[in-house]
Amino acid sequence: MASKRAAQLSLKMPTHAVCVVGVAAHVDVRSDVPKGANSFRVSGSSGVEIFMVYNRTHVTKPIGKARWPLDTDADMVVSVGTASKELRDFKVRVSYYGEQEDQALGHSMLYLTGVDISLEVDTGRTGKVKRSQGDKKTWRWGPEGYGAILLVNCDRDNHRSTEPDLTHSWLMSLADLQDMSPMVLSCNGPDELFDSHKLVLNMPVSDSKRMRVFCARGGNSLSDYKQVLGPQRLSYEVERQSGEQEIRFYVEGLTFPDADFLGLVSLSVSLVDTGSLPEVTLFTDTVGFRMAPWIMTPNTQPPEELYVCSVTDTHGSNEKFLEDMSYLTLKANCKLIICPRVENRNDRWIQDEMEFGYIEAPHKSFPVVFDSPRNRGLKDFPYKRILGPDFGYVTREIPLSGPSSLDSFGNLDVSPPVTVGSMEYPLGRILIGSSFPKSGGRQMARVVRNFLKAQQVQAPVELYSDWLSVGHVDEFLTFVPTSDQKGFRLLLASPSACLKLFQEKKEEGYGEAAQFDGLKHQAKISINEMLADRHLQRDNLHAQKCIDWNRNVLKQELGLAESDIVDIPQLFFLKNFYAEAFFPDMVNMVVLDKYLGIPKPYGPIINGRCCLEEKVQSLLEPLGLHCIFIDDYSSYHELQGEIHCGTNVRRKPSPFKWWNMVP
Repeated sequence: MASKRAAQLSLKMPTHAVCVVGVAAHVDVRSDVPKGANSFRVSGSSGVEIFMVYNRTHVTKPIGKARWPLDTDADMVVSVGTASKELRDFKVRVSYYGEQEDQALGHSMLYLTGVDISLEVDTGRTGKVKRSQGDKKTWRWGPEGYGAILLVNCDRDNHRSTEPDLTHSWLMSLADLQDMSPMVLSCNGPDELFDSHKLVLNMPVSDSKRMRVFCARGGNSLSDYKQVLGPQRLSYEVERQSGEQEIRFYVEGLTFPDADFLGLVSLSVSLVDTGSLPEVTLFTDTVGFRMAPWIMTPNTQPPEELYVCSVTDTHGSNEKFLEDMSYLTLKANCKLIICPRVENRNDRWIQDEMEFGYIEAPHKSFPVVFDSPRNRGLKDFPYKRILGPDFGYVTREIPLSGPSSLDSFGNLDVSPPVTVGSMEYPLGRILIGSSFPKSGGRQMARVVRNFLKAQQVQAPVELYSDWLSVGHVDEFLTFVPTSDQKGFRLLLASPSACLKLFQEKKEEGYGEAAQFDGLKHQAKISINEMLADRHLQRDNLHAQKCIDWNRNVLKQELGLAESDIVDIPQLFFLKNFYAEAFFPDMVNMVVLDKYLGIPKPYGPIINGRCCLEEKVQSLLEPLGLHCIFIDDYSSYHELQGEIHCGTNVRRKPSPFKWWNMVP
């Protein structure tokens, strides 16, 4: 791009100018012209490119040795391809002619000093900084897109610290550099040039709280890296050393995209002439970044770790449940992490406390736990026990008011990758429960919803969960992986499927088979009694209507067909106008690859088998899934939760690179 300033030529003395490599500079050939001159000719030394800019409809290019007329709109532009070895080593000569074509009326000399100034980042998203000839300021989505990426430095690489790395304005660990994006400043040119010129690195005021910049000075100690830009520091005069051609910087992200931040930031370097008063900026190069979003992982991603709490309270110990989780993780080749009582303070609902996700740039990726605002017994666990080296932490607190049940992360899920019409969601879509379509009612806090929406790559869908007493989406839906072309199924709790199954069993002569058979301290109720219970029938008609409303939203927003949905038998009952599971809620399962840890429903025993378990197996096992029914009745179900509520899974990140999508 041509410089806005033009070098003014003189017949009396040479003109000196600085020319940035690859940047065209205008030359004013009409500023001092000999009397009687009507044309000019230009020549230059090796390494200088000279070209004329003109309107082809109004100006005819001279042929051969013919000269350019002075009375046209043709402008002269010069550029250099390399940095100068010494001051003024590139030359341009302009000769002026009158009517006598064989004798020049005068000459002007332009001496150029070439300097290579550029700010380079990983614009091509290869994981390495390479010289870019394209647009470095703009950020584009998609496989043909470009633009550098910043990670929010929200992990804790130094074991001596108790806080995330981003809270420190100095480097705490050399490993911390891997969480930052490299940036290279090219500053090649004669050392003498920088006696009268300076390089200044700048960031906009609006970005100063979003990122920091550290300057590297070649050593391997922490003192070799100093912060040069960041909060309260908007500019930095670069300390170029003699003979230095490149200076390395590291850029640190500080904040995730949110309602007040689109995720885009920029940095620039300016070459400033200090020999003039006032100082004049000769050239500016700008690079743009996008902050990497926080990304959730769906059930279709392979599990890496299963978290569960060890508790003992008035409801007893969950030791047997922990043994069942150990068996399940062994089958799924997944690591089991048990949160001890001293850390969970008898809060067993670890899914409600946090959600695992990750952030990714071309050069680095690491998991990030999103800590919910529920703040009960487990409130310190994500920060004190999960935050660590290459394991980040983020949270959002609700201002002025306390959280509702819908702010717990059992009310937060994500679908597998889906296509809706022409719109692709290669990372799936976030699902959150709300009071919609009711007016009023409970909903997830705006500060959390805004955060999720601002990440852009998993556009949230609001569902209706306020019909439930606890009010979480995991009470009526889950996703399971399949090996067919679709790759997954949506499982929905279905009162109508359950009542249909019980009606079939009654007609087969098993009406006296009882629900809760095999459970101590729980009254049995026969199939006949359940089908004759008008209150139970009414409650489940209501529950089915609520689930059907969500079914239609899910089909529309996820692009699902009926064949993509599996109805899992389930009954509910109303208590104070809100629904609770009548027996252990089977969709509230934990999914570890093809192994499903499903709440044991204690359904009617027919021919030695639970008819509910048998029905679920017949629906899911043909899809390549393994159903493992686990007793959670006294430890979880009686407390209005199930297996999914009491577990949490960290999964492998998606192989799809988020920057390749187009939101």
